[in-house]
Amino acid sequence: MAAALIADEVRREYDDTVALDGVSLSVDEGEVFALVGPNGAGKTTLVRALTGTTAVEGTISVFDEPPQTVARARLGVLPQAFSPAGRLTARELLTYYAGLYDTPRDVGGVLDDMGLSGTADTRYENLSGGQQRRTCVGATLINDPDLLVLDEPTTGIDPAGRRTLWKLLEDLAAGGTTILLTTHYMAEAEHLADRVGLLADGKLAAVGSPGELVAEYGGDSRVEIETDADPAALDGTSYRVESKGTDLAIYGVPAAEISTVVADLDRAGIDYDGLTWQQPDLEDVYLAVTERDVDGKTAEDTTIQHAAEREVAQ
Repeated sequence: MAAALIADEVRREYDDTVALDGVSLSVDEGEVFALVGPNGAGKTTLVRALTGTTAVEGTISVFDEPPQTVARARLGVLPQAFSPAGRLTARELLTYYAGLYDTPRDVGGVLDDMGLSGTADTRYENLSGGQQRRTCVGATLINDPDLLVLDEPTTGIDPAGRRTLWKLLEDLAAGGTTILLTTHYMAEAEHLADRVGLLADGKLAAVGSPGELVAEYGGDSRVEIETDADPAALDGTSYRVESKGTDLAIYGVPAAEISTVVADLDRAGIDYDGLTWQQPDLEDVYLAVTERDVDGKTAEDTTIQHAAEREVAQ
């Protein structure tokens, strides 16, 4: 299968801070590729590099061309920060963007796809945050792009709207559209992506399908127990027990052995308010690979983010 997008050893520095440190990736035509990572990890900088809006070291090609020269009609790009004219309605905004292309999609059809038909004639400034974001996503679809690049597309969208957008993206991918998205939602990446890239400190720490990443890095299934008991109270059991915040986590417990854990808790005299069995997921993968929470920030993260924001402002 041909690659829609290729990046090779992409590097970007802001002052003395390395935002991208030799990132290489390839996204096939028709593939959904998700980039996940905390704020400041380099996701937005990488998106801007891949779409030709920031200068970088290394090489990038989009449909075998530099991103700066590929036909604009082939791309749909939604930046993380996008603020169209507030006094225009959703319909007027999409009509304006449709006028920029020779063969745009039907405006009414895009409004329907985004669940905006009932608010199509409401000014953008009077739409809810989720409706505004869906309007912005709609603007990126109006030219029926071959490559759709979405930087945190579902931020501010309620769960029902998020599911609607997921279904739309699934349908686009099934029709051959290549999709690159960044997200903070692990469930979103796990649900949508054929492959996921875990970005931390400007580097791709791991790449693979959600299933492959969970199998390699996710660790054991576990029982999480809401209790303030000391893990030492379960010394002598066959399981690994650790404190997890204010709870206990008991690792390596198959679903069929939950009753054994309950019996061990009773024998140890441990009182608890709740008990949940958890399988490993992408968030566990991220914790294992990067050794920090997906939403965690370091001083370096903040420096990179602020430097990137200064460049955008300029």
